[in-house]
Amino acid sequence: MNLILASQSASRRAMLDAAGVAYAAGSARVDEDGVKAAMAGQSPRDIADALAELKAIKVSQTNRTALVLGSDSIVALADGRLLDKPVNREDAADHLRAMAGGAHDLWSAAVIAENGRPVWRHVERARLFVRPLSDDFIGAYLDAEWPAIASCVGCFRIEGPGVQLFSRIDGSHFTVLGMPLLPVLDYLRIRGELAS
Repeated sequence: MNLILASQSASRRAMLDAAGVAYAAGSARVDEDGVKAAMAGQSPRDIADALAELKAIKVSQTNRTALVLGSDSIVALADGRLLDKPVNREDAADHLRAMAGGAHDLWSAAVIAENGRPVWRHVERARLFVRPLSDDFIGAYLDAEWPAIASCVGCFRIEGPGVQLFSRIDGSHFTVLGMPLLPVLDYLRIRGELAS
């Protein structure tokens, strides 16, 4: 397999590991905040796609013979605000309060680049229905999950206690984990990188 994951995300690595996909992991080191600021007013779908593409292209420019997989996720609250990774525990509590009792969109994008240019992309949406959350629950949840969720947009690990935040989720479990895995695997089969 000649695949590089342009991410240090533990959940994205775990998905590829569990699927039995061989890959190398590298960091794209992109200015995500700068991209989001430059794209202010654009759709969360387009921002997730642009960030995934930027990561894939940046790593592909120095690994031209590999397929480079970039991925990114954006959480858009019901009122249109976008959530970033929390900067501290208090910020995480604010995020959870903003999500409580509402339905929000999580957009996960994947872009594969080769020879410094994108050759494939896919973006999926999951709809997250967050149940009402008491301050006591938020405090206990953060006692258990902080700082492990500091790198998680939306302040949850769906594969852990974060599942308790939700009353319903519409969409792929993999999308919620941070990457539309099934379409990625389909493309790798089309390219002959995985057995079909």
